[in-house]
Amino acid sequence: MIRTIAFGIAALGLVGLSSAADAQEGPISRARQVLPSYMFDLVPSPDGKRAVLIRMFGGREQLFVINMDGSAEKQITTDDADHEDPVWSPDGKKIAFVLVKGGRKVVTLVNPDGSGAEAVTPTNHSAIHPSFTPDGKAILYCTDDDLRPPEKNESQIYSIDLATKMVTTLISGGVNTFPVMSPDGRKIAYRKIIGDMNSEVFVADADGKNPKNLTNHWSFEGWPAWSPDGKTIAYAGNRGNAGYQIFLMGADGQNVRLLAATEGRGTAPKWAPDGTTVFFTVCRHSQERQGCDIMMAPIDPPR
Repeated sequence: MIRTIAFGIAALGLVGLSSAADAQEGPISRARQVLPSYMFDLVPSPDGKRAVLIRMFGGREQLFVINMDGSAEKQITTDDADHEDPVWSPDGKKIAFVLVKGGRKVVTLVNPDGSGAEAVTPTNHSAIHPSFTPDGKAILYCTDDDLRPPEKNESQIYSIDLATKMVTTLISGGVNTFPVMSPDGRKIAYRKIIGDMNSEVFVADADGKNPKNLTNHWSFEGWPAWSPDGKTIAYAGNRGNAGYQIFLMGADGQNVRLLAATEGRGTAPKWAPDGTTVFFTVCRHSQERQGCDIMMAPIDPPR
């Protein structure tokens, strides 16, 4: 089962349908989208009560925090810049994101109410895709692999200690992005591009050693996300010559299965803290519909 998350509920009453309408063989017109909407990258808070997400607002990617029941939505960034890749700290007291401004990309920390913004990553790094270590003491990130689009450039994965600001290189050589540490702190899942036509989900030890290709498939795959128990990895891929969709696999790369069939480009899976639901973004660019929606797919418990 899959549902679109809509923040705000409208009631529509349908009354008095005529017998002529009942007998109608088909519609008399064709509906078209009037205005596209762009909402993406919803990330639940560690306690499962709130979420941070991105909305396009005034032509900029702005961060909003909202209760998971759809109430109390609050915009927490307002500056003339883009704000990408939000993620909660393990204690729920901070949100890290990428501030894109003046040609620079800097991982920035902010309180959930939008106060206390603090730049974290070095000024000589164009930093993207932050994620916290399970103990909250460090942030993993990678350098921008899109400096010369459409070609990919080399991208390294780093760890920065939040107390000392010491930066450690974990994975280098080639294009390495989307790092995320396993809940037990022993492994890092990440995307690695191989050649010009292949992107895979890899896993390595926490220090970057012993890399292993988990997906090992000819298609493009990436955006890994560990389940809270560390047994499953959700990721996006375009297997079967389809658009990007969300898949699940075991932490060893086995038991690959499609999570939900969606139309459009499905990416950026994020787990609910209890492991029962995966949230992700689906973007569509067709003549009939444009925009990005936040989706959720409940996961049945093993039988």
